[in-house]
Amino acid sequence: MTSQLAGGPLVQLTGVNKWFGELHVLQDIDLSIDRGEVVVVIGPSGSGKSTLCRTINRLESIQQGEIRIDGEKLPEEGKALARLRSDVGMVFQSFNLFAHKTILENVTLAPTRVRRQGKGQAEARARELLERVGVAHQADKYPAQLSGGQQQRVAIARALAMDPKVILFDEPTSALDPEMINEVLDVMTSLAREGMTMVVVTHEMGFARRAANRVVFMDGGRIVEAADPETFFTAPRSDRARDFLSKILNH
Repeated sequence: MTSQLAGGPLVQLTGVNKWFGELHVLQDIDLSIDRGEVVVVIGPSGSGKSTLCRTINRLESIQQGEIRIDGEKLPEEGKALARLRSDVGMVFQSFNLFAHKTILENVTLAPTRVRRQGKGQAEARARELLERVGVAHQADKYPAQLSGGQQQRVAIARALAMDPKVILFDEPTSALDPEMINEVLDVMTSLAREGMTMVVVTHEMGFARRAANRVVFMDGGRIVEAADPETFFTAPRSDRARDFLSKILNH
């Protein structure tokens, strides 16, 4: 029975542990994410945020615990993993667009290959999505001809083209020049308002305050605390979160 029938969480991590050699990077992670929820994961560098994000579509494997997407256990490998992964969009720090393909081709590639959409249907949908993220006029260009902010908005359109159940954002603005950050965050904020389920690893506290339903604070591979943005930013419970916020909010 899927969680759609059961009304359970869309993403569920239970007792998740991961090691890189001796380093215990994720420690006993329990996290449930509901449909339409925007969860922003913050914390110091090396706290396990990106690793957590990347385990949700098994870009990183785990050694212990269980991850379920829409009630289905995340498979180890093979076609079942590819199928489930197509329901989980991913936007990376470094865009990961195909340099030798046009913007339109980048966005239509997965829907035609994985979802078996017809070329005409995929292109019409891609143009609609490029319009939505504000780069429709760039459809026939190549990634190198676009700014970083434009490339990242194309990457968001590419993720949306698969009609995912959830989109993971792994520090989507950290490779961008400061003036380009807001154009990407604005697109993400509008997606959040439209009810897209999102897991966002970011250093952008303004976005966390504005768009998150819940802020998850990590340190040392653990979830230290989780709360709604208002509570977290005005009255964090842990000394570690208070210390972290005092350092980043006073700059």
